[in-house]
Amino acid sequence: MGDGVSNQAETLEFQAEARQLLQLVVHSIYSNKDVFLRELISNASDALDKLRLATLVDKDLVADTDDLHVALEIDSDARTLTVRDNGIGMTRDEVVQLIGTIAKSGTAELLRQLRESADAHAKQDLIGQFGVGFYAAFMVADRVTLLTRKAGETGGTRWESTGEGTYSIEAVDEAPQGTTVTLHLKPADTEDNLHDYTAEWTVREIVKRYSDFIAWPIRMSVERPGVDGAAATREVQTLNSMKALWARPRDEVDAAEYNEFYKHVSHDWADPLEVVHMKGEGTFEYEALLFLPSHAPLDLFSPQGRRGVQLYVKRVFIMDDCEALVPTYLRFVKGVVDAHDLSLNISREILQQDRQIQIVRRRLVKKVLATVKDLKANHAERYRTFWTEFGAVVKEGLIDDTDNRDALLDLLSVASTNDPAEPTDLAGYVSRMKDGQSDIWYATGESRAAIENSPHLEAFRAKGHEVLLLTDQVDEVWVERVGTYDGRPLRSIAKGEIDLDTDEEKQQAEAEREQQRQEFAGLLDWLGTTLTDSVREVRLSSRLTTSPACVVGDAHDLTPTLEKMYRAMGHEIPTTKRILEINPGHPLVSGLRKAHEQGSDPTALTETAELLYGLAVLAEGGELTDPARFTRTLADRLARTL
Repeated sequence: MGDGVSNQAETLEFQAEARQLLQLVVHSIYSNKDVFLRELISNASDALDKLRLATLVDKDLVADTDDLHVALEIDSDARTLTVRDNGIGMTRDEVVQLIGTIAKSGTAELLRQLRESADAHAKQDLIGQFGVGFYAAFMVADRVTLLTRKAGETGGTRWESTGEGTYSIEAVDEAPQGTTVTLHLKPADTEDNLHDYTAEWTVREIVKRYSDFIAWPIRMSVERPGVDGAAATREVQTLNSMKALWARPRDEVDAAEYNEFYKHVSHDWADPLEVVHMKGEGTFEYEALLFLPSHAPLDLFSPQGRRGVQLYVKRVFIMDDCEALVPTYLRFVKGVVDAHDLSLNISREILQQDRQIQIVRRRLVKKVLATVKDLKANHAERYRTFWTEFGAVVKEGLIDDTDNRDALLDLLSVASTNDPAEPTDLAGYVSRMKDGQSDIWYATGESRAAIENSPHLEAFRAKGHEVLLLTDQVDEVWVERVGTYDGRPLRSIAKGEIDLDTDEEKQQAEAEREQQRQEFAGLLDWLGTTLTDSVREVRLSSRLTTSPACVVGDAHDLTPTLEKMYRAMGHEIPTTKRILEINPGHPLVSGLRKAHEQGSDPTALTETAELLYGLAVLAEGGELTDPARFTRTLADRLARTL
């Protein structure tokens, strides 16, 4: 191949993270090293897709698209394997960016988890969350040479490395359009599962197993034995069937084919949890092959994370990560949608508004949710895996997707006080509600332990009322937005006045409550005045049994966590004063009442009131406005007791 040098080669170092990842990939992470070829072919296929799309978008692009394909070349004497495509190619800067550095979010976390993972399969799963692609070549090669020319440009770039920390890069005057990757292979080593990749049958078998569904022809010159003593001849054969997997009937596709196709479109190394294969007919025809992953990617909550599915039109690749086809709360779904009637050069902007795309999107969502519903009903362990990995994301749909809100509510799996280990769904909660109970009670917090230790839970525990324990940040938002389930209000145990007594219990306790209201009226007024900067009201509590006090909100107040979230997003939210509830049966509260009635030292009384409020804030996991003052006052009061 012509590659006259026009510039002197420059030696550069891999970015530190890239170098670490390279070493992890090369040194015994994988038991199956054959996957390197799948990755290189997948990269080549992507380059061909991108060129086809580029020529559709830019009619002035000068590029050869007459015979787009992937070519494999074996040289047994030189022990090289070459993977060549005539796709989009790369500029020098793109080579450095894509191969010399890792500019993706989550890299440091990935490397940490890889180093700490002792299990080989776990390491493969972690690598799959990142997609190492090109680096996999160094598992089987001592040296890798890359020659590339961007479509529409005249000069090319040659890149070479042994994968040991540095690489050389130089400009070349001549290079074919696309990218050529030449692997200078290590010696075969059966003990290390390093096969002879100059063997024609080995390469053919790997292509058939991993890349049969690639939409572009994968060609290789193969030897044909002579007939009747004639000399052997060579001919170029296409190794893959190029059959679009999504267009074949489901009963004609086996699990292994689905698994490999999923790995191709998702760059995951683990098998999918579930396959969703569907076909839309009628006025707008399409085929869809979607997958629910078995684990969450590292970038699931990253704004820069990959999301969406691949869009094809009549088998022609149009775009990767097509967000218009799946809502944000299903961003983990991977796969392909092949539409029959869209324009080939449809833009992302037009796509967002296209009526037919919106129809497909609605059908895909309903099918995915129906699939999860089936997992919940018939495959408990797989559903548990799904909800553990993606439940927090799915709950985002309860906020925005009103059309599917009922279906999403039925899919919920949440912790509750009913069982210390097993979660419940809302239907299960309703079936266990006490006679006369009209509300579905819930509590939000950072962890189950924090909620279970909250004073808000005391009366519910004493009365045997089940409470849902919600610990994801999104829970704070969706319960407010949804409001009801099956006609029953969703109510926070930390808001409003709580009355769990039956009518009979209310009658029996009314006289005692009236007496307490009279006895504590003076203290309540004084506390309200003393703590006016912190609370808007002080009242007797019916939700406390063992704690002296707690802070609660009115039914429509924002929770402290929601206030914090809005401020983090840049919203100016006024601080909401909350309500202090005190337990008349607690010794600290009854003692404070007596001291107040006796006219004790005003400074000491004020300090006690502030400590009482501070303890209530801390008990629910809140933050004190002046923690230094609180600890200083507490220390002084403790010192006086010694």
